[in-house]
Amino acid sequence: MTQPPAQPSPHGHPESAGTEPACPGRPESAGPAHPGTDGPEPSYPGAGEPSYPGAEGPSYPGAGEPSYPGIPAQAPPTYPTAQQPTPPAYPTAQQPAYPTAPQPAYPTGPGPAYPSAAPQGEAPATPPAPSAPPAAAPDHHYISTDQRRVHISAHQRRTDATAVGNLLLYLPNFLASLFVVALVSAFFGGLGLILVLAWLVSGVLVFHRPTESAVARRLLGLRYPTPRERERLEPVWREVTARAGVEGRTYELWIEDSDDLNAVAAAGHIVGVTRFSMNALPSGELAAVLAHELGHHVGGHAWSSLLGYWYALPGRIAWRMMRAFGRIVFKVSRVFSCFGVGFVLLVFGAFAFATISTLYGLPLLVLALPYALAAVSRRAELRADQHAAALGFAPMLATVLDKLHQADQQQALAARAHNGGVPLQEPSALSKLLSSHPDHHTRLHHLQPYLQPSR
Repeated sequence: MTQPPAQPSPHGHPESAGTEPACPGRPESAGPAHPGTDGPEPSYPGAGEPSYPGAEGPSYPGAGEPSYPGIPAQAPPTYPTAQQPTPPAYPTAQQPAYPTAPQPAYPTGPGPAYPSAAPQGEAPATPPAPSAPPAAAPDHHYISTDQRRVHISAHQRRTDATAVGNLLLYLPNFLASLFVVALVSAFFGGLGLILVLAWLVSGVLVFHRPTESAVARRLLGLRYPTPRERERLEPVWREVTARAGVEGRTYELWIEDSDDLNAVAAAGHIVGVTRFSMNALPSGELAAVLAHELGHHVGGHAWSSLLGYWYALPGRIAWRMMRAFGRIVFKVSRVFSCFGVGFVLLVFGAFAFATISTLYGLPLLVLALPYALAAVSRRAELRADQHAAALGFAPMLATVLDKLHQADQQQALAARAHNGGVPLQEPSALSKLLSSHPDHHTRLHHLQPYLQPSR
């Protein structure tokens, strides 16, 4: 390229073309060559690239300051540095002085006299070490209520001999009730036959759940358990039904608000326990009570008893009406001296003789039915005890029977004290035959095979 002609220096010193004067006190630094000049670029104080610790600035080609010929180098203007303003001084707040209350003067008196230490040479009497509390006796009547695999038996219910005998014994009552219903139906003309058939079919209501609930509430005085009571009953009931191989949801648990130790099995699906039994008995003893009631359901005792009672109800109502009518007639006849009483007895005797002779003496069996039904009921209780013992609850059931026996004795003592200390009359042998439950010793005797240790 063609170089431009050299121009004279402003200071009168001839210098070569493209050369800038060197500033005193500053080393010369060669700048990048721009087109049209071959001299180095003038260096300015403080114009270099800032240096960063540990890092060098990037170098870009052609990024230097251009130099122009004939223009003297000038130092960069200096700018006044701003000074940091000093914060104003705020007056310091003084802590207010609060008035101090005078310290109350407490009366000083002689200190209490404490017992002096034991004299030298005598060892102080050390109190005996407290004895460890006696270990709690293990609860042998505790059962595990953890959920586990359950084997459901193919036969959930059966009808044993006691249930069949109960139904047969109710047959005379059934015939008497049928006669009463037919007699009443005669007043309804053509609808009488429908009324008799409806009464015969009404026995299926024993297994009807809404009817069972009405029976439980109205006749037995039961109620549904609360959530807290259900948490107490359901694990024990689940363990009992698991051992028996029975579907536990088939039956309904009910509560009786009573302070007695008792339970009941009624209709086809009702299992009721008293509030005292639920709260006072351990889980094993409560399971024994529930297993006993389950035995009544499995053996068919509950539904057969209710079915017989239902079909005997019209005859019982008619019998009570006849007894009430007889009392009224007897009281009226006493007004007319002994002749009136004799006449009434003669009329009723003739009617009874005609009935017995016509029915071949079958009405006389009605007089023996209460004793026969009580005997069957006692046998059903023993069967239910055996059912609970076979499930492994024999020791628990024996303990419950002992508690029942003690409760009966306490009631007898309370009745004796109420009677002024005079012992009550013992029940007669005839009244014992009407008892629906065996006595305490008989029940324990039948549990002995299950209480003996296995060899």
